[in-house]
Amino acid sequence: MSSTVGSVERALFDTPGPRAIRRIRMASVVAAFCLLAILGAALVEFGRQGQLAGDQWALFTRPSIIRFLAKGLTSTLEAAAVAAVIAVPLALLAAFGRLSRRRWTRLPSAGYVEFLRAVPVLLLLYVFLLLLPRYGVNVGAFWMLVLPLALSNSAALAEIFRAGVLSMDRGQFEASLAIGLTETQAMRLLIVPQVLRRLAPALISQAIYLLKGTTLGYVVSYTELLHQAQTIGEYHNIFEHINGPLIQSYIVVLVVFVAINASLAKMARVVERRQVRRYGRGPVAGFTEDFMATDEATLHTH
Repeated sequence: MSSTVGSVERALFDTPGPRAIRRIRMASVVAAFCLLAILGAALVEFGRQGQLAGDQWALFTRPSIIRFLAKGLTSTLEAAAVAAVIAVPLALLAAFGRLSRRRWTRLPSAGYVEFLRAVPVLLLLYVFLLLLPRYGVNVGAFWMLVLPLALSNSAALAEIFRAGVLSMDRGQFEASLAIGLTETQAMRLLIVPQVLRRLAPALISQAIYLLKGTTLGYVVSYTELLHQAQTIGEYHNIFEHINGPLIQSYIVVLVVFVAINASLAKMARVVERRQVRRYGRGPVAGFTEDFMATDEATLHTH
């Protein structure tokens, strides 16, 4: 069997050829060079403006500031974790709804996924912030951030789960029906556990996007990490009548997010390598749409 990420990518996108791979590599090198050049120019300009001076960074060694930022980081992780807990079950329901042979299940599930994939998370935030309170629905800052993130990510995860199911060996499903399991039991007891295990690297990678999405909490005044950093800069600018360390605060937040996301990316690569060692890289038998569309009566005769 192939690795999880490779299977998902082949199910969702066309596999690039040798020429496309060369172009992707060249574009990646050029993009990395441009990014380094921009960062270098920014550092030079910061130095000229005195933004790299030691006194500009001394603030972040104070225990009170560290605790303030740590509280924001805790709120960020809490929002991301709760959104993930909500998103995964919704994604599984939507994925299996799209794989259903029943139109009344398949079409609403497809509409749910496609609609939420097309709508920006920021727009969903404004729905919870501005529209729903007009009808008496006010869920608070935490849920105004968590629910849009969960809904948006559930649509993306649904496509990943669907691709994972389609990559499963068709014979496993047929064998489970042959021993007397119903279709639902086969999915719940056999297919879903394997799909979740195989998709572990992709799920970890998706957590990176979910974590970055929490930075939109400033829209609803949720005290996540970026909001706390902005508060530090504005407080010193307004109340202490000095040039607040807003840029330095953002840089500190940048470093924290890079460290967390790099750790998650490393974890995803480690899990993927373990999956490859366990399952190999061979071709995956197609658990295809035409099988899912097989006559229902035939399946239930087993």
